[in-house]
Amino acid sequence: MADEFLSHCKYKKNLSPKTIKAYGTDLNQLITFINKNDYPIDVVLIDKHILREYVKSLSGFKSKSIIRKVATMKALFNFLEFEDIIIINPFRKMRIKIKDAKTLPTVMTINEIKQILNIAYQDKNDVHDPQSYRFYEVTRNTAVLELLFATGFRVSELSCLKQENIDLEAGLFKVTGKGNKERIIQICDPEIKHILNEYQAISKSMMKQPDGFFFINRFNKRLSEQSVRFMVKDYAKRAGIEKRITPHTFRHSFATLLLEEDVDIKYIQHFLGHSSITTTQIYTHVNKEQQSKILLNKHPRKNFRMMPD
Repeated sequence: MADEFLSHCKYKKNLSPKTIKAYGTDLNQLITFINKNDYPIDVVLIDKHILREYVKSLSGFKSKSIIRKVATMKALFNFLEFEDIIIINPFRKMRIKIKDAKTLPTVMTINEIKQILNIAYQDKNDVHDPQSYRFYEVTRNTAVLELLFATGFRVSELSCLKQENIDLEAGLFKVTGKGNKERIIQICDPEIKHILNEYQAISKSMMKQPDGFFFINRFNKRLSEQSVRFMVKDYAKRAGIEKRITPHTFRHSFATLLLEEDVDIKYIQHFLGHSSITTTQIYTHVNKEQQSKILLNKHPRKNFRMMPD
């Protein structure tokens, strides 16, 4: 039955491969729990008591993971009820409340981003043979870092960029985000456009670019998400930044720094590809440095003094 559900999600709901994989993992975990505890494997016999015990067994996971696993089960039983495989969805008589611990995203200051980019450009300047693979690599890495900060792309969106969806002359990038939703982001900064054009010219002359991916590795394959993560981690370490930096940190920083420049949150919602503005609102926090600056310079208490000189 799980296979039918996953097929429905793939071909009818058109969900992304990443979501399908997560659903499969969650369903396998549910099946393992049922088998381990000798519960009936027939979906018709799975009731709210079994599902409650399963939810209890997830207590060791982070709240976000539990919420996702419960959502997977709800989607499965909604499908089973819709297809008349079960008469009553057991979730209709269940109340599950899972408190999601909201944590503020890690962001970089503009100086930390400059430090990372400085190292990338210095690496590029240190290579004297423009025909070498090393020159190609450092140029590509610099382009990746610039694009992460310029657009707030998810690492999967950046890794899957294709030549056919890029117009460097106009600075336009079409990406497919979560839920297969497409959006177009424009690059306007001349330095960023220059490094992207330079990378594209070198990659076309040196690499075969199979399947038309924009960022590729030494084996002419798509530059993987994991490779980008390792790259970002290495540059952050060399920059002396102690906080944990990932490609998603660039996304968080992109959104936060734009908000601090008074960019309307609705525009940032579009840039990030969020379907709901509620998701974007996590970035409305103000970092400590900015908070200190605002309270020091903008608070009305600065306009009068009570203590004698």
